[in-house]
Amino acid sequence: MIELNNIFEKTIAFLPKIGLGIIVLSLFVLVSWLIKSIIIKRIKPKTKNPLLAVFLGKLVAFTITITGFVFFLNVIGLGGIAKHIMAGAGITTFIIGFAFKDIGENFLSGILMAFKSPFKIGDLIETNGTVGYVNELNTRDSVIKTLDGIDVYIPNSQLIKAPLFNYTIDGFLRYEIAIGLDYSSDIKKIKDLIINALLNIPEVLQGDKKPVVVIDELAVSTINVKVLYWIDTFKSKSRAFHLQVKTKVIEKLLNEFNANNVYLPADIIEVKNYKENIFKTEFEK
Repeated sequence: MIELNNIFEKTIAFLPKIGLGIIVLSLFVLVSWLIKSIIIKRIKPKTKNPLLAVFLGKLVAFTITITGFVFFLNVIGLGGIAKHIMAGAGITTFIIGFAFKDIGENFLSGILMAFKSPFKIGDLIETNGTVGYVNELNTRDSVIKTLDGIDVYIPNSQLIKAPLFNYTIDGFLRYEIAIGLDYSSDIKKIKDLIINALLNIPEVLQGDKKPVVVIDELAVSTINVKVLYWIDTFKSKSRAFHLQVKTKVIEKLLNEFNANNVYLPADIIEVKNYKENIFKTEFEK
């Protein structure tokens, strides 16, 4: 009974320290949030990549929170533990770094990408077969929203190691449309018809990036040509905008083909009846 009373008294005496420690830790967390928001607001307007501001804000907030936790241990009377933690930080860091090398690798990769800025929010990128728009850069991974609306969390180390294609970094994106023409078609006339049709679409760029029509393949039934045109992704980076432009291009070409009696042939299939030929040969004999 006496031991229970002693434990109860020590617990009651310890509660104020715990309460004070929680208050100190809460203040550090609150300060980390405030500093994070200040960093983001100050840096974001001055940098081309807002991901850098967000990443630095998160990094500083994390450091302040860890410092607050050390103060919390000191306040509640566990300063010795805090000192041991700080003293053994080198060995602990080595052990943890070896055990969680992937996490550390992704963290360092995130820092490199934040400063190197291979992409920014809203850019259309492709890596390891995944194509989508950049939504977020975190300390461990980056969030990519694919063209069909799926959120993909890609480890930052993969973005550093694997080839990364940024389709919107300079604001221009090229699209291709394949068309099969009949062998009896006037190719030059049809090429001029296609170019003139595309030049009447405002979203299709002109000048140095004007539309181009090239012969791609002499297939079995058709002469396959490719229509190449550029759009300005700074006007709109949404996938819907790109698809609307492509739809408008195809509709325009179909209308021009119908108005100028240009027909798109179907596949030609040759059927041979070898059994009938054999029968006739034997009958003739």
